[in-house]
Amino acid sequence: MVVATGTAGAAETAGTVLAADYFESYSVVGVLAVVGVLFVAVAFGAGRLLRPVVPTPEKLMTYECGVDPVGEGWAHTQVRYYVYAFLYVIFAVDSIFLFPWATVFAAPGYGAATLVEMFIFLGFLAVGLLYAYKKGVLTWT
Repeated sequence: MVVATGTAGAAETAGTVLAADYFESYSVVGVLAVVGVLFVAVAFGAGRLLRPVVPTPEKLMTYECGVDPVGEGWAHTQVRYYVYAFLYVIFAVDSIFLFPWATVFAAPGYGAATLVEMFIFLGFLAVGLLYAYKKGVLTWT
């Protein structure tokens, strides 16, 4: 009786085990996603079945803070407020990236590389800020 052993059989078994673990972790994520979608669908379905539906003209009227709407529904808004909000979001998100950088910068072996990367990142921010300043976005009128 001859028993065949070798690295090919062990490698195939190890590859099968690794693939099974890999797809098992994704199957857990998939099951959780399906459960989440079902939970939302059941909640919306239950709400639709249990709520009373009695449409009246008062219920169908536009509601503005307890005051009856007057005039058109179209209002002009200045673009500069949008630009200020956009700039705030940009710099708020960018400041979030500074905290992980500070923790990695303290790790041994990452000092010079992370310092160069952060100056490149801050350079992009400076170019964006300079562009906004040149366009006159940052002047309050």
